[in-house]
Amino acid sequence: MRNLDEYPFEIRPLTPDEGGGFLISYPDFSECISDGETVEEAIANGRDALTGTIAALESFERPVPLP
Repeated sequence: MRNLDEYPFEIRPLTPDEGGGFLISYPDFSECISDGETVEEAIANGRDALTGTIAALESFERPVPLP
């Protein structure tokens, strides 16, 4: 089992035109982004997205980046 806390992430506010809230992305996974109304929600949603991204990579027998 991977420790998701080891993967760095970036959070930025979304503009009103983008719908507001916060965007989270993981530099080690260009395909893994999520958002939330609050920073805390973005982090929780991001962890869900990261879990799914890792599972998808593993199911296709693709390499999973190390943190």
